[in-house]
Amino acid sequence: MFAEHISPEMKTISSKESTGFVPFNLLLSRHGLKLIRGQTDTLQVNVGFLCNQTCRHCHLNAGPGRKENMGPEVVDEVVSYARRSRFKTIDITGGAPELNPNIGTLIERVVSLAPRIMLRSNLSALNDDKIFDLRKILKSNRVVVVASFPSLNELQSDSQRGEGIFQDSIDALRKLNALGYGHDDTTLELNLVSNPTGAFLPPSQIETEKRFRQVLKNKWGIVFNHLFNFANVPLGRFRQWLITSGNFDKYMEKLCSSFNPCAVEGVMCRTMVSVSWDGYLYDCDFNLSRGLLMGGPKIHISEMPGPPEEGAPIITADHCYSCTAGAGFT
Repeated sequence: MFAEHISPEMKTISSKESTGFVPFNLLLSRHGLKLIRGQTDTLQVNVGFLCNQTCRHCHLNAGPGRKENMGPEVVDEVVSYARRSRFKTIDITGGAPELNPNIGTLIERVVSLAPRIMLRSNLSALNDDKIFDLRKILKSNRVVVVASFPSLNELQSDSQRGEGIFQDSIDALRKLNALGYGHDDTTLELNLVSNPTGAFLPPSQIETEKRFRQVLKNKWGIVFNHLFNFANVPLGRFRQWLITSGNFDKYMEKLCSSFNPCAVEGVMCRTMVSVSWDGYLYDCDFNLSRGLLMGGPKIHISEMPGPPEEGAPIITADHCYSCTAGAGFT
């Protein structure tokens, strides 16, 4: 069942989908596996669906018209939860988290509560000189920047993310490098995330990182620490595009046929709890998109005494194939 904040068109799409592929839980059972929680050491915070882009591969339908944004009251609850739970990592995402007016305050309040703070950026929002102070906050608090940079091809990138976004992203990477991010001799970590621009699976992460490192350095003088190459998740705007373009069944078949039992142990939902902009808890950001609440009933962050218990079941659906295809999504 979809949550109330999922768009009406996505509720309509769900009734048109094929069910020709094996349900994810059934495939797990065939391999003698089940998806349950380990020790939860990561708190992911989705501060809202407002974004300056309308990317074709977005699993949340984020965009300029979205009104869902975390307010100061929920920020207070997030900080309190982080204080009583003592996570190793706090992973801040969106939308474009840079556009939330409380983002700087959130970072500065949680930086002492976990040894690793991450901000997931689409780069173009971070490129805006109006938020220069946020870039300074990231540097002074040594926040890890995880930046979406799906393609080295400008035309492909702009077709997926919007006209001019590729150049905005290059400019943002240069500004981050100028602050010290991505260099071997600093502790300011800059990681890139690459996604395919169509209905196919990503190539080898090792080869992709090597190619990105070489091209970005030689062409623009840009350096970074690591690159992660992930499959697009069939949710939100990407799911809608798959269905309307007639690619949904083929894409799901690719994901199913690429299922890797060894990837199940390392999927992020086993060690993560995700809180939405309104304070409710999910197993991961993808389940948030699908409206699949952690444990089934609504649980608000204010009701949680600490991290979820080890051994608790994780809610799954067909989108979980994305995290277990090939090398997986960890």
